[in-house]
Parts: sequence; structure tokens; C-alpha cells
Amino acid sequence: MTMNKQEVADKAFSLAKSYEKKSGGCSQCSLAGIFDALGVEDTAIFKAATGLADGVGLTGDGHCGALSGGVLAIGYFFGRDKENFDDITKLVPANILAKKLHTRFTEKYGTCRCHDLQTSFFGRFFNLYDPEDMKAGMEAGMLERCSTLAGEVAQMAVEIILDAQEKAAART
Repeated sequence: MTMNKQEVADKAFSLAKSYEKKSGGCSQCSLAGIFDALGVEDTAIFKAATGLADGVGLTGDGHCGALSGGVLAIGYFFGRDKENFDDITKLVPANILAKKLHTRFTEKYGTCRCHDLQTSFFGRFFNLYDPEDMKAGMEAGMLERCSTLAGEVAQMAVEIILDAQEKAAART
């Protein structure tokens, strides 16, 4: 049985949300939700996404790790290959789609910076290297809110990927 686009996007949402709740690492969780929903197995990209969590290295001082995972997935499907490294025009397709994800994200949340997202959601930023801050974040609902966000990003990214694949197929 083949799933329609919305069912695949909903699957990405559910998977990414459950991965974030269970394992943490928003960048890997959104990426895993996207890849699993689309039937992709690439452990190298998954592993490379590790340090993008919580605004890079759990610092909050970068854009949302879940957004990073979505951008990595877009790059996986539409990015420039090494064999085309000298062709700057090959950057364009993935960057247009990454911008589309960024725009959808910032329209929904008002920012893409992890620190600012936490402040918006919880009234403050939590330093996840500090055990007391980690505990306070969990008590404030960080696990639920961030897992939902990871799911929403995975869903957005899958919608963008599938729409772009559909448009590319129609052109051929």
C-alpha cells in the first residue's frame, strides 16, 4: 500500500517527535524522521548531524537543530554532488528549498535561533550542560515542546521534498 504525500509527512512528524522524546538530539531526530518516512538509510549523514543539536553543540547559539536536520535532508535529495563541485549553479536547487523550509519555520516560530525559541516557549534559555538547568527545562515542558517542533520540521521538510520531487518528475 502506497502512502500519499500527507501520510508520509504525518509519518515523518510522528517518527521525529517520538525519536526526540526517546533519544534527544533534535537534529538527528528530525533527520531520522524524514529519512525513515522516505525510506532512506544513510548512517553517515545521521552521524554527522550529532553536533547540530540545540543550536550547535548544545549551546543554543545557532539555529534550531531540528531545522538543521531538515536542511540536511533537503541537501541529501537536491544538493550539489562532489563531481559538480566546480559548478556554482548546482548550489541553487537545494538552497532554494532550504530557504523555503527556513521561511516556513520562521513564519511559524518568529525566529530560527535555538536560544530565542527557548525564550519564546519557556520565558528563558536552558543551558543543557548544567544539570539544574536541564532539570528545569524538563520541568518546564522542554521535552514535549521540542519533540513537537522536531516533528513539525520533519513534516515541513518532507512536504517540501515531495513537492520538489513531484515538480522535477513532471518536467521530465
